[in-house]
Amino acid sequence: MDSTQISRFSLFITFFSCILAFSFGDNSSSTDAHWLLRIKSKLVDPAGVLESWSLRAHICSWNGLTCSHDEAFVIALNLSASTLSGSIPTELWNLVSLQTLDLSLNLITGSIPPEIGRLRNLRTLLLFANNLSGKVPTEIGLLKKLQVLRIGDNMLAAQIPRSIGNLTELRVLGLAYSQLNGSIPAEIGNLKNLVFLDLQHNSLSGFIPAEIHNCEELQNFAASNNMLDGEIPASIGKLKSLQILNLANNSLSGSIPPEISGLSNLQYLNLLGNRLNGEIPWELNHLVQLQKLDLSSNNLSGTINLLNIHLQNLQVVVFSNNALTGSIPSNFCLKNSNLQQLFLSQNKLSGGFPLGLLNCSSLQQLDLSNNNLEGELPPTIDKLENLTDLLLNNNSFNGSLPPEIGNMSNLENLYLFDNMITGSIPVEIGKLQSLSTIYLYDNQMSGSIPMELTNCASLTAIDFFGNHFSGSIPETIGKLKDLVLLQLRQNDLSGPIPPSLGYCKKLQQLALADNKLSGSLPATFRFLSQLSTITLYNNSFEGPLPDSLYSLRNLKIINFSHNKFSGTILSLTGSNSLTALDLTNNSFSGSIPSRLAISTNLGRLRLANNLLNGSIPSELGRLKELIFLDLSFNNLTGEVPSQLSTCQKLQHLLLNDNHFTGKMPSWLGSLQDLGELHLSSNNFQGQVPAELGNCSRLLKLSLHTNNLSGQIPREIGQLTSLNVLNLQRNNLSGFIPPTIQQCKKLYELRLSENWLSGPIPSEIGKLTELQVILDLSRNLLSGEIPSSLGNLLKLERLNLSFNRLGGELPSSLGQLTSLVTLNLSNNHLRGQLPSTFSGFPPTSFSGNDKLCGPPLTSCMDSAGHENNILSSTAVVCIIVAIVFTSTVICLVMIYIMLRMWCNMRKVLISNSSEGGGNGIEQIKREDQERWMYGDEKKRKGEYWRVMSSMALVPSQNHDDHISSSCIFQVKMDTKKLGI
Repeated sequence: MDSTQISRFSLFITFFSCILAFSFGDNSSSTDAHWLLRIKSKLVDPAGVLESWSLRAHICSWNGLTCSHDEAFVIALNLSASTLSGSIPTELWNLVSLQTLDLSLNLITGSIPPEIGRLRNLRTLLLFANNLSGKVPTEIGLLKKLQVLRIGDNMLAAQIPRSIGNLTELRVLGLAYSQLNGSIPAEIGNLKNLVFLDLQHNSLSGFIPAEIHNCEELQNFAASNNMLDGEIPASIGKLKSLQILNLANNSLSGSIPPEISGLSNLQYLNLLGNRLNGEIPWELNHLVQLQKLDLSSNNLSGTINLLNIHLQNLQVVVFSNNALTGSIPSNFCLKNSNLQQLFLSQNKLSGGFPLGLLNCSSLQQLDLSNNNLEGELPPTIDKLENLTDLLLNNNSFNGSLPPEIGNMSNLENLYLFDNMITGSIPVEIGKLQSLSTIYLYDNQMSGSIPMELTNCASLTAIDFFGNHFSGSIPETIGKLKDLVLLQLRQNDLSGPIPPSLGYCKKLQQLALADNKLSGSLPATFRFLSQLSTITLYNNSFEGPLPDSLYSLRNLKIINFSHNKFSGTILSLTGSNSLTALDLTNNSFSGSIPSRLAISTNLGRLRLANNLLNGSIPSELGRLKELIFLDLSFNNLTGEVPSQLSTCQKLQHLLLNDNHFTGKMPSWLGSLQDLGELHLSSNNFQGQVPAELGNCSRLLKLSLHTNNLSGQIPREIGQLTSLNVLNLQRNNLSGFIPPTIQQCKKLYELRLSENWLSGPIPSEIGKLTELQVILDLSRNLLSGEIPSSLGNLLKLERLNLSFNRLGGELPSSLGQLTSLVTLNLSNNHLRGQLPSTFSGFPPTSFSGNDKLCGPPLTSCMDSAGHENNILSSTAVVCIIVAIVFTSTVICLVMIYIMLRMWCNMRKVLISNSSEGGGNGIEQIKREDQERWMYGDEKKRKGEYWRVMSSMALVPSQNHDDHISSSCIFQVKMDTKKLGI
């Protein structure tokens, strides 16, 4: 082998040795490199933070890695905030020398594998702020050297494993902002080196374990926003090192333990949002290091007994939303106090403005709102020279605003609303150059709005609603360049809107309603490009609307109702942002512009009580967000366009008092959210569409004063939410459907002035919520009034007049004690009225001649009157009978006497022809005997019959011998005489 070959071979051996040395010279680091490259292949790395992981570079130079001093091992992997995603690679558990693993603030998903227990050398494990789910593995308790464990801000669920108590070296435990549940394990007390414990924003429940007092090094304990209950353990007072205790927003109960005063190093105590009760323990005055104290939103009572003389480091006190009483102690504050924030709102504090607080010159925020404080504001209030926020609203302060308030040069927010403050706004208010918000609404202030107010150049919000301010809006209002809200509603302001208002270019909400303002809208309104809400209703504005309104593209709410505006409404139809437009009670004319359909977000359109004509534009069907459509009291004509059926969110449809014609649309039944349908006082014809029964949410249905005919559809019973049904003044016929009983929420039912027939259905008695009225008058109803109407105990007005009802009034109607008006007139009712009806006027029952009882004539008098009528009739009958009988008897007697006279004359003539007076005497004797005894021999059997007929009639045997000289020749019919 020559020298050239030897040199080449030596070079190869050297190069190969270098390769071997590089690749296998360090077995541990080369193994870690192998696993790390596998880990790289499993993670998604959009930011390229793992690009340096390559065999071309030494492993210890790879991004995020830290090696041991001898570069033999990888001891730290820090890939925090690298936008990595994917699950935790299983190869990671082969890096057994790792002491620090930080994958926090990434997008890693999946669970924490139990193999994590193999990293026995870990001292720091940071996996917080990812998308990890599942449970915390029990194997985490095998990491005995762990000092920092932060795995919160994930979606971890299940309980905190008890094995966590094995991590006796642990100093930081962060499990916050997850979904952990169950209780805090008592084994937490084994962590004697624990300094930081953060369990907040989970779903932990149960008690705070008393064993926590064993964590003697604990400085920060936060378990807020969980569901912990029970009492705060008194043993917590043994945590002498504790500086922060945050147990806010749980369900802790009982009183605040006095033992908490043992936390001599405590600087922050937050117990807000629990169910703590009792008094604030006086022992809290021992927490001399305390800087922030929040006990708000509990049930604490008693007086405030904390004194700044003890708590000189106190900066923030929040006792709001409790039941604290009494007044604030006069020695609450020292002149050298550090107190910056004092919030005592929503309690029951009383007395005047606490003068002791004027010593707290360091105060920046003072909230005494929603208490029972009264009296005048002190003129020395300007001692609070550093105050930025003064909230005294919702009390009973009276008197006027002290002019000295203008000396509070740092004041930014002044809330005095809902008090009884009188007088005017002091002109000194104009000195408050930092003032941003002034809320004086709901007081009794008067006078004019001072022009000096417009010197407060920082003002963003003015709210003077509900006072008695008069005069005009300051002409210089345009100086407030940062003004966002101007609320002057419900005052006595007059005059026009000053043109300078248009230069408040940041103005978003303008409310001038309920005043006495007049004139036309200024043309400068075109500069209010950020205006979103404008309410001018209940004033005396007039004239046409300026075209400049068309350019206000951010307008969402416009309410110009109850003014004197005229002309057309074209200038309000250009905003796509518009959600509510109310122009009711003006004098707008012309047709409804189809351009309104541009406002596709429009939810409320109210154009009622104007002079609009023409038809409803079909383009309104594009308003898919429309909830409220009110076009009532105009001169609109034509049919209702079917395109409105696409407005499926409609809840209120009011088209009444127009001149609409045609049939009532059946597509109304497709409006499932419809709650109010008012189509009355139009010229609709045809039947009530049965499809209306599909509007299950309908509360009010008013179709009165149209030309509707046919029957009331049975489907009306499907409207189970209906409160008001008014179908009066139509041509409806047929029976009242019994299905109406299903409308159990009805409190007003009007079916009068139709052609309804048949009986009143007894099912109406099941409408027990009827209260306002039941009006069935002026129909053709017949039959009796059903007794079930007595169940309508809430009914105030009942009208059944002008029908054909008959029978007696059911006694159950006497139960209607809530009735105010009653009309049963012009029917065929009879019988006694219930006693409870005695207070109604007689006209309520007129046209029913057979009704009796108060307020009509008593039923006894009526019965007596009927008896008198019967007696008179009987008397007449008796008199007639007597006269007739007497006449017959007289005629019979006359006949008998004539008959006797004729017979006697016949005998006398016969005897005189035979001679002698003796004969006459003989005849006299015989006649006398006949008168006394009758002809016993010849008529013995007829004696009693003659006597019974009360007439003495001679024997028929002598009839043939009657002389022709007898004046009357009468042949008696013995059968008619009963002989």
